[in-house]
Amino acid sequence: MLRLLEVRLPLDHSEDALHDAICRALRIPASELLSYAVARRGYDARHPDRIALIYTLDVATRDDERLLTRHHKNPHIIRRPDSRYEPPFHTTNPPHLRPVVVGFGPAGLFAGLMLAQMGLRPLILERGKPVRERTQDTFALWRRKILNPESNVQFGEGGAGTFSDGKLHSQISDPHHYGRKVLEEFVRAGAPPEILTISKPHIGTFRLVGIIERMRATIEALGGSVQFESRVVDIDRSGGVMQGLTLASGRTLEARHVVLAIGHSARDTFTMLRDRGVFLEPKSFSIGLRIEHPQSLVDHCRFGRHAGHPLLGAADYKLAHHATNGRSVYSFCMCPGGTVVAAASEPGRVVTNGMSQYSRNERNANSALVVGVTPADFSSDDVLAGVTFQRHWEERAFELGGASYEAPAQRLEDFLAARASVGPGEVIPSYQPGVRWGDLSEALPAYAIDALREALPAFARKIAGFTLPDAVLTGVETRTSAPIRITRDEDRQSRNTRGLYPTGEGAGYAGGILSAAVDGIKTAEAIARALLD
Repeated sequence: MLRLLEVRLPLDHSEDALHDAICRALRIPASELLSYAVARRGYDARHPDRIALIYTLDVATRDDERLLTRHHKNPHIIRRPDSRYEPPFHTTNPPHLRPVVVGFGPAGLFAGLMLAQMGLRPLILERGKPVRERTQDTFALWRRKILNPESNVQFGEGGAGTFSDGKLHSQISDPHHYGRKVLEEFVRAGAPPEILTISKPHIGTFRLVGIIERMRATIEALGGSVQFESRVVDIDRSGGVMQGLTLASGRTLEARHVVLAIGHSARDTFTMLRDRGVFLEPKSFSIGLRIEHPQSLVDHCRFGRHAGHPLLGAADYKLAHHATNGRSVYSFCMCPGGTVVAAASEPGRVVTNGMSQYSRNERNANSALVVGVTPADFSSDDVLAGVTFQRHWEERAFELGGASYEAPAQRLEDFLAARASVGPGEVIPSYQPGVRWGDLSEALPAYAIDALREALPAFARKIAGFTLPDAVLTGVETRTSAPIRITRDEDRQSRNTRGLYPTGEGAGYAGGILSAAVDGIKTAEAIARALLD
């Protein structure tokens, strides 16, 4: 089959328009076109009055080879790539000592699933609870201000991505189509099939709950095991080689191949790894605030008269600005039609995140507006100085919110004018368990506040109305990525600990559900090579 790229059609094109566009692109009569299927559909909304749909199409004709020769100089007409995933290994005689996966977020989930599909019967250890119990604990913080440090937005089955927009797109290079494997596994577990074709797929929190449970059942049916409330508190790396793990219960496990997929908020585990001599290095990350606008405003600004069109859904945005003080400011984890959520995992600290359901039909749009920070901003002899930096601003947010897990908030107009807010305007903040109005200039370093105040008017030049006076800013967003990297070699093993495989966001090698899941698949393959080659 052939693959046609960048086929552009008007938003409200007829059913026959795709057929006709294919024939025009290939310069063939209709009789030569046998079939076609949509591989990907996106849109170009740079001109809201003439939004175009952008298709990638898989096409069968009476003579594909002749057409490939005819159009060999056209980069938009190629042979359809084979995106099927085949496990590189499989065994019916697994080694006695099972590979261990620490953490059951996207990276650990897909590492465990791939190891199970290859017949290696992984043992998966998750410090938090099963996803439905975890949901109850998370709601306890949102509704009753009760934080469970081991079961929250950050910890538990599904990882931090469960309580998010469920975005499944990434900018990683993926020549071997690992991302397609991730999407297909989600669909197999109950995700909407459309995630295989739309350009910015997402699932949403409540759907993810059931999907993750079904994926866990698949792992167990293939011989894997998942143990919850099993926090790893120590490792044995005698001689620079993994020997075993110790759990909080006191139980010890012999382990020679360990996937370390602990997520970006496992600060106690980072400390343990540092103390045990595992090679870590500090890395850059970002901090900032959440901003909320009416979703209707974002829809109108992005789509104009086409706002509300069923093929477009709720509008999103992606913004960036380089401030005069040298700081980068950008939107992060934009959640159309969603809510701002409490994402703390440690007592006495406030952290925000964004979440959407599959429908994306809540009143507000929200996004993090974050400012880049580097190790130079928190330099010290401690490799975990970035964690100390994050904790400082989370504690400050807790204080500004009244020391009750409410978050500090401010109207955008007041933020730009450097005056405290006393209450909301048109936009009602969605953050639960509630906000305390005031002055956010004390919630972040001065250079971050200055960069944000400069960036907001610049963003308004790209999205009219972005500086809506009553837009709400809520603090703070600190968990954009891990503040450290658990450095690994080309074989994906720790630089100084053989048998330890740092993986996903917590290791500093991914950012988001899809890239973390892909990283998990690659680590599973590396372990299979080590065990079965």
